[in-house]
Amino acid sequence: MDVKQLLEAMTPDVYQRILTAVEIGRWPDGTPLTTEQRDSALQAVMLYQSRHNTNAEHMSVEAGGEIKFKSKAELKRDFGGERSAQDDIARFSHGDI
Repeated sequence: MDVKQLLEAMTPDVYQRILTAVEIGRWPDGTPLTTEQRDSALQAVMLYQSRHNTNAEHMSVEAGGEIKFKSKAELKRDFGGERSAQDDIARFSHGDI
């Protein structure tokens, strides 16, 4: 199977299963990945991301094949780390206590 056939045959569900296997080092049935399987699976994940990843996470391959690095501010925004004054329950200065 060539790369084009692989990418056409890989569904989002299959991609997610392979990605999880690479991340945890085990297949969904609990069998550990061999070194060769891990290397091949990682290549498949990167190829899939290079074609379909329009919302790249920190240090991933985005659509078009470019490696995406998000800044700390972008990551905070993505994970809800930015707060406003409305989010505070109460704010006291040292002299108020």
